[in-house]
Amino acid sequence: MSTERNRVFHALHHADEPLLLPNAWDAASATALAAAGFAAIGTTSLGVAAALGEPDGQGSARVRDATVALARRLGSRLTCPYTVDIEGGFGGGPQEVGTLARELAEAGASGVNLEDGLPGRTGDGPLVAAARQAELIRAVKECAPGLYVNARIDTHWLVDDAATRPLDETLARAETYLAAGADGIFVPGVADGRVIGTLVAGVPAPLNVLYTPGPDGGRGRLARLAELGVRRVSTGSLLFRSALHAAVTLAESVRADGVDGGGGPGGLAGMPGYGEVQRLAE
Repeated sequence: MSTERNRVFHALHHADEPLLLPNAWDAASATALAAAGFAAIGTTSLGVAAALGEPDGQGSARVRDATVALARRLGSRLTCPYTVDIEGGFGGGPQEVGTLARELAEAGASGVNLEDGLPGRTGDGPLVAAARQAELIRAVKECAPGLYVNARIDTHWLVDDAATRPLDETLARAETYLAAGADGIFVPGVADGRVIGTLVAGVPAPLNVLYTPGPDGGRGRLARLAELGVRRVSTGSLLFRSALHAAVTLAESVRADGVDGGGGPGGLAGMPGYGEVQRLAE
């Protein structure tokens, strides 16, 4: 448990620029991102679950155990703060989620991401009752008061045309979660500037959104989010999915007997060597 790392992590949500949080899925990806100079690292539950051959967001005991194991590895390898995606608490009640939070804090984590989507939810499926989710948030803060609790609200996640969805429930849930002790609010699925601006104005805490590249590759996206008042921008599962895509693309290039040594699709420019990757584990 690092009080200084916790202090730094909290402060990063109140800096002049939004915290750009890349999400790793194992020790190597986290260490490489930290070495690239990112101020803090997050984990992605999709990446951790998929690496085990498990689906994301199902409250799997195997994914829970792997998440704790990864947190412990990161605690001994990273000098920067890191935060852990714990889905909705892996199906546990307040006591179990509090115990999980304590384990993660003891491992060295500075924060957790706790979502209110029910296991297996897709689209317009129901969310955990706000009062019930507030109990989980309180349990985290009681058992690990130094952790930054990023309360994720799934009202706009995996739905059609998120920009047209009303914000009443989102703002009401944010109020409930902050009253329970949450330090920040995360609303994945929102990309429209007007919606984000309304959330920033209505949430008296740091707002976190997902980075969405868009058709132009996302040029200027971070600057625009900063102008809107967003305080944290996460990559979510983007890096993990990109790595899968790069691996398949390169394998297809090998099969076609034409690996590009440059920076194009399937290219090798900038790829770390064997020794560099070995050093990530030292």
